[in-house]
Amino acid sequence: MNELLPDRFRAVVFDMDGLLLDTEVVWQRAEEELFHRYGETFTKEDKLAVIGTSAEHTAGYFARRLRQPTERGPALVDELMAAMQEELQLQVAGRPGAVELVERLRGRTRLGLASNSPRRLVDAALATADLTDAFDAVVTSDDATFKPAPDIYLLACERLGVAPEDALALEDSASGVAAAKAAGLTCIAVPQFAEIDVSAADRIIDSLEDLLAET
Repeated sequence: MNELLPDRFRAVVFDMDGLLLDTEVVWQRAEEELFHRYGETFTKEDKLAVIGTSAEHTAGYFARRLRQPTERGPALVDELMAAMQEELQLQVAGRPGAVELVERLRGRTRLGLASNSPRRLVDAALATADLTDAFDAVVTSDDATFKPAPDIYLLACERLGVAPEDALALEDSASGVAAAKAAGLTCIAVPQFAEIDVSAADRIIDSLEDLLAET
């Protein structure tokens, strides 16, 4: 599969949560705290139900799971976001091989970030991980419709000045893979959980360290 090496493309677009940075650990902690506040336990099934999805989807799901009125869903998400912003200012680790891959590709190809998270969380995470200036374009859910819609990837390619077919997406979720493919990008998936269906990706690997070794 050497034709899918990152530096064979004019641009590489990274997802953030769970792909570039190990923020899923932080999300997990914040989600567990939120559920505990309402007398419930956050389970792996809950994680799989919301990972990589939109704030609207998460709001509805949280309201149902926490036995709250549907209209309280957005407030529950706001509680989660506030907790996340505090957590992200403390420490965020890169996923295995991720930061090293970014550093290796800098100057060799255009680099983008395409995240379903809001700008305030993306900025906080990148600052904590010392990656604020690592990307030529950063697109968040504040800029375009949530994945699995292709909009975030299309906007990332536009800002990077490349056609989607000349860009490679690196993703860890089903919705992210769907968004990248719908936008016309080649996609390599690095799922954190075996239960996540990323079969639509062009290639599936265990870790970004695999790409690092090939690049």
